Order: sequence, then structure tokens, then C-alpha cells
Amino acid sequence: MSLERVNPAELSPPTGFSHAVVATGRRLVFLAGQTALDGSGKVVGDTLPEQFERALANLLAALAASGGTPADLARVTVYAVDVAAYRDHAPELGRIWRRLAGRDFPAMAVIGAVRLWDERAWVELDGIAVLD
Repeated sequence: MSLERVNPAELSPPTGFSHAVVATGRRLVFLAGQTALDGSGKVVGDTLPEQFERALANLLAALAASGGTPADLARVTVYAVDVAAYRDHAPELGRIWRRLAGRDFPAMAVIGAVRLWDERAWVELDGIAVLD
């Protein structure tokens, strides 16, 4: 499996994402949206960073159960109920990402959402990974 991260010089320098990811491999893993649900199905975390950390951990747990690692992520989409708050917390969210997933950043987008499936959830992450 190979993921080539492409960041053209003529585009704004990426921070915490890659502009493009070229993937070659044998298995695609489509990861469902994950929020800050605990094992009993309750949203945990009183702050956006706490919920982001749990949602990312849940996404990575689904990926690991599929045989993948964070470096296999080709694409992640973040759905945020409050994009301004997400931007305000971006440095902390970046530290959480690097601690849990490392520095091999996938192609990413942050999308504003009116609300998520779980009313108490402030953030949801889904993704696509490419495995050997």
C-alpha cells in the first residue's frame, strides 16, 4: 500500500491536512461517521476538544479493527456544528490529532452542520483508508 501526499507549491501551505493523497493498495475501508459516543452509546465530553478526541479515537478504533493504522487514512471529513469554535480550537485539535494519529495527514475538509445525529455531539469524523 502506498499513500503519496501531494502539496503543490502554488497552493497555500497546508496545516494539518494534505491537499491531495494518491492511493494505491488492495483494500478500501470506508469509515462511518464517528462522534464522541462511549461504549454505552452516550455522548461524552463537555468541550469541543474532548469530543473531538473521543470521535477521533472512535474512528481510529474502527480503522484498527479493519486492519488499518492512522497512516492508512487517505481522506477524513470533519462535520462541525460550530465552525468558528472549531477554528478557535484548531491548535489544540491539531495536537490531539498528532498525538493519536501522527503527522501523516490525509486529505481533509471541515464542513459546517446545523446539527448531527446525536444532538449533544458537536463534531463528527468519517474517513476512507487504503490498506494493502
